[in-house]
Amino acid sequence: MKLLASFLLLCLTLSCNMRQSSHSEESLSSDTIRYAQGFTVHHFDGYTAVEVSDPWDSTRLLQRYLLVDRERPVPGNLPKGTVVQVPAQNVVVYTSVHAAIIDQLGETGRIIGVCEPRYMDTPAIREGLKAGRIADMGEATAPNVELMIDKGAELVIVSPFQNSGYGPVEKLGIPIIEGADYMESLPLGRTEWIRFYGMLFGKEALADSIFRNTEKNYLDLKRLITADMPRPTVISEKKFGSSWFMPAGESYIANLYADAGADYVFKELPGAGSTPLAFETVLDQAIHADMWLIKYNRSEDMTYDDLRAEYTPYENFDAFKNRRIYSCNTGLVPYYEEFPLHPDYLLKDLIWVFHPESLPGYTPRYYRKMQD
Repeated sequence: MKLLASFLLLCLTLSCNMRQSSHSEESLSSDTIRYAQGFTVHHFDGYTAVEVSDPWDSTRLLQRYLLVDRERPVPGNLPKGTVVQVPAQNVVVYTSVHAAIIDQLGETGRIIGVCEPRYMDTPAIREGLKAGRIADMGEATAPNVELMIDKGAELVIVSPFQNSGYGPVEKLGIPIIEGADYMESLPLGRTEWIRFYGMLFGKEALADSIFRNTEKNYLDLKRLITADMPRPTVISEKKFGSSWFMPAGESYIANLYADAGADYVFKELPGAGSTPLAFETVLDQAIHADMWLIKYNRSEDMTYDDLRAEYTPYENFDAFKNRRIYSCNTGLVPYYEEFPLHPDYLLKDLIWVFHPESLPGYTPRYYRKMQD
């Protein structure tokens, strides 16, 4: 019996030691991501792994980022992935959306360059450009790599597209953060990406606070819409070139329409992005839609005459005939800078469009009723 007891004790000890030795290779903790489908977060001893899923192929990763404290030596047993020293410094940003997110985190001082500054409407970014603290890095499709080197760029934040690379920038050997937040289906899923960006700048607590506040506001607004309310039919945008890029049924725009109490005509379109449709297809399926929402960028608000002059067949839609078009002039309002982090702002506007009785006295932030 003593021999058996000693044997069992030895086995138990070995088992405990095995568990302890393997524990260092396992995640110490994992963040609970509530809405976003595009990334996961796992904390290890000495680093944090953020895995970004490929939005176009759910069977593979787009990137694995290994975030390490820049004040400490880089661990020697890191798995395969892109090492990012945090808090990030000397950052180049390709899009106005990500520049606005960094601004809300209070970290515009870490931005040394932006692409396509004509689209950057965030005041702190424009001020930095004017003062020369932030450099114009050219077009996002062909950025000025030599200037990135001269300015000492240490991190680049981009919006990825399917089957596209980043050219000479990839040869610099600096991390490229592929922010695929725009491919999220749920509006709050896109907002939740601020938790990842917060980690890059050492602002996890602020990022979490912004997210939770937005979540509360969004859910409170969503509760204004009840099952017994009538749901007006709606279509989105207008044609660009030969195609009408219609938000797909799993896109955050389609989900926003549903949460705001509307029936989106093209909710059956597969995917979470946009689908190019022929004008005739849209006219055939949406000619009787109750409402039509349009975004554009102009120095002055568009009128029905402007819309007719742009493409005469638009006047065949019932929403045009009945003067039920609502438009958002992104040249005059900070739509793209705000709504990725604050879909509650946009949801409130949409509820006002579809169910104005639910928000008496509300002045819309982005959308206006199109004038003759």
